[in-house]
Amino acid sequence: MFSALLNIVIPVFAVVGLGALYGRLRPGGALGYVNRANIELFTPALVFSALVKYPLALMAHLPLIAAGALVILLPGLLLSLLRLTSISRPALILPAMFRNTGNLGIPLMVLAFGEQQLGAIIILFVLSNLLHFSVGMFILSANTSRWLWLRSPVLWAALAGLLVANLHIALPEYLVTSASLLGQISVPLMLFALGIRLMEGELDHLGLALKCNLLYLLAGGVSLWLAVWLLPLQAEWIPLLMLSVALPPAVLNYMLCEQYQCQPEKVASIVLGGNALSVVVIPLAVWLALHLGG
Repeated sequence: MFSALLNIVIPVFAVVGLGALYGRLRPGGALGYVNRANIELFTPALVFSALVKYPLALMAHLPLIAAGALVILLPGLLLSLLRLTSISRPALILPAMFRNTGNLGIPLMVLAFGEQQLGAIIILFVLSNLLHFSVGMFILSANTSRWLWLRSPVLWAALAGLLVANLHIALPEYLVTSASLLGQISVPLMLFALGIRLMEGELDHLGLALKCNLLYLLAGGVSLWLAVWLLPLQAEWIPLLMLSVALPPAVLNYMLCEQYQCQPEKVASIVLGGNALSVVVIPLAVWLALHLGG
């Protein structure tokens, strides 16, 4: 078990660490361009090829979708009841809801549970993105368009993959292989870019960052327990959800808070603190998930 844990966790943190080292040695690179290509091209290709290769029956996955929505939205609802004078409510609840399901979540879950679970993993990833670009942006700005999430290439790639798979549309092999090849770029690039991005942040509010991230883990644990209690979940989905609530806040939270001037310096500290804490939390969560799954 310990060897399996090392084989999952060390490659992920190694690529993140190399990204951080490279970012330190070669600062000032055009990371925004690389990340945009990953969001608009490589990750949609990953989503599309995964759904084509591992077709999903959406009706059969409705409990997973409901559970995924619950563990995303309920922590935000619970923490919105708190009154913390040191941070605004939107800056507090956004990182609680939206975890690093892309950069860290996809590689971890694929390594832990294999590509045969990639379809379910993609469902959780796409769901998180949809809620992030709809509910999340609504929280940040009441004036923002509620339909901005429709511009997400990941959404359209997911819809295309579901249609192709469920309608049994025969695509040329070279097309599927090309999409799969492009998709293979996304995961290591996510991890490498995450390492670079972490070196650009600040950690000035260390006490606040630690307090918030511990609250996030507590709220996530409560949400997970409630989802398992309420919903008829398949056994193999529970470890995926367990890892989902243990992930650190997404870097995208900081980018959006900076765009909408919602205490970005505090959110940056929370994101960085969560990623630092994940060095301890993630190996423990992976161990528990593997123990539960097998």
